[in-house]
Amino acid sequence: MEQYTVTGMSCAACSARVEKAVSKVPGVTACSVSLLTNSMGVEGTASAEAIVKAVEDAGYGASKKGAAQTQPTGAEDALQDRETPALKRRLIASLVFLIILMYVSMGHMMWGWPLPPWFDGNHVAMGLMQLLLTVAIMVINQRFFISGFKGLLHRAPNMDTLVALGAGASFVYSTYALFAMTDAQVRGDMDAVMMYMHEFYFESAAMILTLITVGKMLEARSKGRTTDALKSLMKLAPKTAVLLRGGEEVTVPIQQVRRGDVFVVRPGENIPVDGVVLEGASAVNEAALTGESIPVDKAAGDPVSAATVNQSGYIRCEATRVGEDTTLSQIIRMVSDAAATKAPIAKVADRVSGVFVPVVIAIAAVTVIVWMLTGQTFGYALARGISVLVISCPCALGLATPVAIMVGSGMGAKNGILFKTAASLEAAGRVQIVALDKTGTITSGEPRVTDILPAEGVSEDELLEAAYALEQKSEHPLAKAILKLAEVRGTAASMVTDFQAKPGNGLTAVLDGAALAGGNLGFISRQAEVPQTMRQAAEHLAESGKTPLFFSRGGVLMGIIAVADTIKPDSAQAVRELQNMGIHVVMLTGDNARTAQAVGREAGVDEVIAGVLPEGKESVIRRLRVQGKVMMVGDGINDAPALTRADVGVAIGAGTDIAIDAADVVLMKSRLADVPAAIRLSRATLRNIHENLFWAFIYNVIGIPLAAGVWIPLFGWQLNPMFGAAAMSLSSFCVVTNALRLNFFNIRSAKRDRKIKTQIQVKETKTMEKTMKIEGMMCPHCEARVKKCLEALPEVTEAIVSHEKGTAVLTLNAEIADSTLKKTVEDQGYTVIG
Repeated sequence: MEQYTVTGMSCAACSARVEKAVSKVPGVTACSVSLLTNSMGVEGTASAEAIVKAVEDAGYGASKKGAAQTQPTGAEDALQDRETPALKRRLIASLVFLIILMYVSMGHMMWGWPLPPWFDGNHVAMGLMQLLLTVAIMVINQRFFISGFKGLLHRAPNMDTLVALGAGASFVYSTYALFAMTDAQVRGDMDAVMMYMHEFYFESAAMILTLITVGKMLEARSKGRTTDALKSLMKLAPKTAVLLRGGEEVTVPIQQVRRGDVFVVRPGENIPVDGVVLEGASAVNEAALTGESIPVDKAAGDPVSAATVNQSGYIRCEATRVGEDTTLSQIIRMVSDAAATKAPIAKVADRVSGVFVPVVIAIAAVTVIVWMLTGQTFGYALARGISVLVISCPCALGLATPVAIMVGSGMGAKNGILFKTAASLEAAGRVQIVALDKTGTITSGEPRVTDILPAEGVSEDELLEAAYALEQKSEHPLAKAILKLAEVRGTAASMVTDFQAKPGNGLTAVLDGAALAGGNLGFISRQAEVPQTMRQAAEHLAESGKTPLFFSRGGVLMGIIAVADTIKPDSAQAVRELQNMGIHVVMLTGDNARTAQAVGREAGVDEVIAGVLPEGKESVIRRLRVQGKVMMVGDGINDAPALTRADVGVAIGAGTDIAIDAADVVLMKSRLADVPAAIRLSRATLRNIHENLFWAFIYNVIGIPLAAGVWIPLFGWQLNPMFGAAAMSLSSFCVVTNALRLNFFNIRSAKRDRKIKTQIQVKETKTMEKTMKIEGMMCPHCEARVKKCLEALPEVTEAIVSHEKGTAVLTLNAEIADSTLKKTVEDQGYTVIG
């Protein structure tokens, strides 16, 4: 997605006009314009020149965001609030002239406040005074007129058009009344002079402009606060780095750091770029990126990230990712992209905003005509029309969604939850099923020793010492768990000879002249006698999802060490929170059914689907999507297809780059507890958007009829144009302020969780197997062809095909007729014989 800065937009009608114009450019496949950040995201093959020209032809300005603006410093400058100070200066100048104008027009006329002697009885002079003061205010706020009439000329009227027409009509009619008054003065008709004096709307024109400026300033200030989270991230970016060059420390600007440079960081300093520790050890506070307040210990070989704080030791590091590639820059880019995209819920408001201003202008014209037809004066009818123009607010509609999205995505970023798009932020709150990968998501992903059961007459230390001696030469993942425990306990490392690995069975070696063996029950049973009590203990461990490893020495059983990939401390609580939200939780894993069921019971999931390969996970997600909105949570390369297929893909931050690229949401802390937190934040953001849209729609639905005078015949209710302008100026401010309430939402608290209303009933998946006997397969290419056609069937989770055996072993998730399987294979040119 290419990012552009758009200038000249004042309301939702403007953003809709720009979006429509750019979408018509050949080669543009998608376009999203954000009124909040004055940015535009464009996808497709169209050139930047063509896109900029389309924006300019629509009456606005555009420029492509340079690389500097994607850097923290450049982006921070781009988000700097320049609008509020300018509006503040305009407001102060307007108020100076408005106070004098109101004193003359209302203070003297209504309450008899004194004026200089030369105004006594000189109503024409008072009228001229009001005209000059109003002109001064109009010049100060000329931007409304320039933008408004420019939009009108381009047949794209906007909010400024409404303001310009309302204030302009008041001024023009008042000027006409002033000239008519001079004619009555010449004729000596003092009654007519006094009548025209009451037809002046100079103060309305000036007040409309001033009040709208007040609203614009409040809105700009509030909009500035919606990007606080993003700006606070940008401020974390270090400005300099200390590099080692020629054996000396040199401080350079962060832009000069290159990949491969060696930099040093002292205690208390920020780490300038992403890198890897070469020398030294320290505790690093990574709260800026993950929200986790507990420092993380770093030693040689460990990665470090830009903007994190070195709290204790002196470390020397090598730069691995700099500039736009750092983790911080990627986070900033994700939040910025989310703000530049649009949530599906915004489409309704966009459609309304596109026709809103022309419809309001038409309503105002009809209002004036109707009141004149009822016998009212032109001045009275005009006041009603002006009220309609100045009370209508397309801005509230346009800001309802993006301000909530910006605050919501910013809140997520502060808590280590990154939503890549506005659509993903919306979709997360609508999920009904959450599918969780097991390894690395529910579990830690690193096997560890859970039980040590020494045989009779053998101590734990002796068993661990023998296992350590045998396993230290093994590269198996389970061996690493035993080595890690031995190192923690300080177990002595004995040297073995004649080491041999027996694939699928275990290990053998010689220790101090005695045969040492380790492996599964079948293998050790051939080396030593295994008592029934130890067999039963092993069976119990296996049923609990643990892998029992038997060890013997000199033909005598030494005991069992159980190893398992244990679940993360917060996994069970996270699953309970999801279930309390009314979400069905499914665990997907390639492990065997016994291990999967044990982990599933411990985590408390609703459903376990075991023995599925990457393609199988994708097909399971496809099947679950038929039953409801699905969120897939995973961390590995094998999860990427499923993450892409799900309605919302969530990647654990410590996972692979491929998983992160395939996902819609990234959890920087690698904690499962952030899944319910992300859903909770999404639901709160959706509620906020609904509140904003309701306020924006109901404001206009109530305000426009009131301003038009619909209720005057029934209740005598009528609206002064000045009060209409005040209401308009506050409408957008209220919408933005409501969105800012999200900053106080606690995404970790489950107190307000509510179960979503859903009719779905997720059926238990029964795994079945069928074996097909096939003739005609000659090579691996034939295997691949048969496998592909069978796994394309929704009922087939996995097909293991062998041309040597002439078989295809199918794992099924639902019943399927043999005739269908037979036809599928035979259509590829092979023969099914049974």
